[in-house]
Amino acid sequence: MNDRQQQPPVSISISAVERDTGLSKDTLRVWERRYGFPQPARDAFGERIYSIEQVDKLRVIKRLMDVGHRPGKIIHHSAEQLHELAASLSASARQSMTQASSENYDLQAFLDLVKTHRVEDLRRLLSQTLLRIGLARFVTEVVAPLNEMVGDAWTRGWFEIFEEHLYTESIQVILRNAINTIPQPGKRPRVLLTTFPQEQHGLGLLMAEALLSLEGCRCISLGVQTPIWDIVLASTTQHADVVALSFSACLNPNGVLDGLSELRQKLPRSTEIWAGGSCPVLHRKPPADIKVFGRLDSISPAVMEWREQREGN
Repeated sequence: MNDRQQQPPVSISISAVERDTGLSKDTLRVWERRYGFPQPARDAFGERIYSIEQVDKLRVIKRLMDVGHRPGKIIHHSAEQLHELAASLSASARQSMTQASSENYDLQAFLDLVKTHRVEDLRRLLSQTLLRIGLARFVTEVVAPLNEMVGDAWTRGWFEIFEEHLYTESIQVILRNAINTIPQPGKRPRVLLTTFPQEQHGLGLLMAEALLSLEGCRCISLGVQTPIWDIVLASTTQHADVVALSFSACLNPNGVLDGLSELRQKLPRSTEIWAGGSCPVLHRKPPADIKVFGRLDSISPAVMEWREQREGN
């Protein structure tokens, strides 16, 4: 018993921390120099190793970064303070749940199915809801608030990463199947959809594609993480009228603005750039000559405006 008590504490390698938290090795090293946290020890080979307590704190910091917090503002907080901050973010989810309940959507039921890992039941309930209310309302009234609730659950530590992935994959399957049933459109605008290389989240992009397809747009999706020059090449070869981009809250704001500025310079003026998502800088400093969408239900009026302008010319 005494031998067990004297065992050294468990330590985790930097590679394992990268996989666990989603924070790159370079980020961990930069924070170590800039902020003095984390403070790893060294193993027998001189490699960085981290305590369980440090990894737990890094997980919470990453969750808070994903909803818009800057690391320099929160990294010196204690683990308890960070958990309290994450818990305070549940207000958004409660508001979404209240709004949805007035429309007779039991969004908590979806989350419970995710948490109990009943994927087939989750997809069946999602499909039934989609058939009952239609694709447009499903995207704006069910998926959008669900995304906030799932993000909040992950931020507070109620959802594990794999459970968030189960949810995302299920929504993607349902939306992709629904989009494929929409008759092939023949109307402009032709819309190229993708994200910048730093953006790996594609659910918002798929939601936008669903609404654009319902408007009769010809949608060409490149998926996520496309280099800017390849976006330009694809836009040219596909004769895109609009390049639509999605940005999540975890992206570096300067990278977002610089990337949009570079893309605007490389694309002809006749090709519009539409940007949406939860990245705060889009709404705080809307880039020039970029149409920024704060809400999904702004897509339909934007398509109508685009067509009216072209018809007028």
